[in-house]
Amino acid sequence: MAVGVRAFGAGSGYSPLMNDSRPGIPADRYVERLAACREAVAACGFAALLIGVGPDLRYLTGFVGEPMERLTLLVIPVNGPVRFVVPHLEATKAAATPLVAAGVAEVVPFGETDDVAARVAALLGAAKPADPIGLSDRLWAMHVLQLQRALSARRFEPASTVLRDLRQVKDADEARLLRLAAQAADRTMDAIAAGPLVGRTEAEVGREIRGRLIDEGHDLADFAIVGSGPNGAAPHHDAGDRVIAAGEPVVLDLGGTLAGYVSDTTRTIWVAGEAWIAPEPEFRRVFDVVRAAQAAATAAVKPGVPAEQIDAAARRVIGAAGYGEYFTHRVGHGVGLETHEDPYMVSGNVTPLRPGMAFSVEPGIYLPGRWGVRLENIVICTDSGPEVLNHSSLDLRVVRG
Repeated sequence: MAVGVRAFGAGSGYSPLMNDSRPGIPADRYVERLAACREAVAACGFAALLIGVGPDLRYLTGFVGEPMERLTLLVIPVNGPVRFVVPHLEATKAAATPLVAAGVAEVVPFGETDDVAARVAALLGAAKPADPIGLSDRLWAMHVLQLQRALSARRFEPASTVLRDLRQVKDADEARLLRLAAQAADRTMDAIAAGPLVGRTEAEVGREIRGRLIDEGHDLADFAIVGSGPNGAAPHHDAGDRVIAAGEPVVLDLGGTLAGYVSDTTRTIWVAGEAWIAPEPEFRRVFDVVRAAQAAATAAVKPGVPAEQIDAAARRVIGAAGYGEYFTHRVGHGVGLETHEDPYMVSGNVTPLRPGMAFSVEPGIYLPGRWGVRLENIVICTDSGPEVLNHSSLDLRVVRG
């Protein structure tokens, strides 16, 4: 390892979740979320929301499930009782959710041969026919088509019209979980970036990343991008059989979920090898440009600033350095229960930043056939500016092994 390069590893004795072995969202928060959701349903002029398995359902109920051929729906009318329509085999699980336990939602189970779409239509019988029904964005087409046939006179719109504003501003409990996820990802990144890397395949390193994320407290390891040499020029490269060699950079982009909330961080390192092949001058220059762009975009985070200005701040730095055409993606995306969610830091998005919005800041430069550089942190907008959740070093790390 080079002189001046910090040694990173996992053997610090740190307990990944500290004294909290099961971090999560307090039960009463779900009741508050449902109340806010119902107010938004009325304000947006919807007759009801129909929320299927996915992040919207987890946000409102805490229910975690896999999308499947049996329909699961949280039925939220603008007025009247909230029903949790589930197949019989999921009824016990649904009954244990905070909304049902608090008595603010009722479980409505159905059998294997029941017409569940007709059952949902009956539950909405009193809703105003002229008002739209919001469907969760992740609902399978097969279920949407069944609901359309059963509710042929109704107009459907995305439920995100209602839920976007609620979900994109994180409360204190959500911010805490995002911090825990970021800390676990930082420890994973530091361990991987310390090496050894030379002679290993990208896929092998990717497997180690996933294992370390789980060991550090993640429930799921969602992705592990390992882009060595020319593969680093593909921002979403799939780690493959290429063997990492000395004298080249490696882009490491990793993340997963901890108590449902995501981590996502990227660092680019240089592998010098035993012969100590120093980083080439243009790589050092590009790395410095990307780091400056990352700093500029982060510094631009303030309440009231349009989301597109965060992207523009990074793009100005990269464009001024002559690499504008090689910055090929938006500078960031919202994070929470999903790795990609509102708000998006991209040209054309004039949504003003609000305290509690959490998103990535990840400028990159990608030179086809040569290599790429990307540096990514998760940031929360606060009243006083940016809170950076990732604290793994942004310095250029040069490793021997």
